[in-house]
Amino acid sequence: MTAGAPGRSPAEIRRDIDLKRRQLGSSVEALRLRVNELTDWRRQAEEHKQQLIVGAAAVGFFIGVRAMMRRRKRG
Repeated sequence: MTAGAPGRSPAEIRRDIDLKRRQLGSSVEALRLRVNELTDWRRQAEEHKQQLIVGAAAVGFFIGVRAMMRRRKRG
């Protein structure tokens, strides 16, 4: 027995460390996949197509209104 782990053998400690390493590896891989999924702009555009269309229409309308107002001021 070691002073830092009463009641546990070195083999048990090694098994626990190995298990934690594997769990950490799985967690890191899952996190990497989730980050890739969330930062894929093509996928995001596909999933939010309707919102993008509405936003583009609103921006286009705003630009058109602003252009008309500028013409009226000049003319």
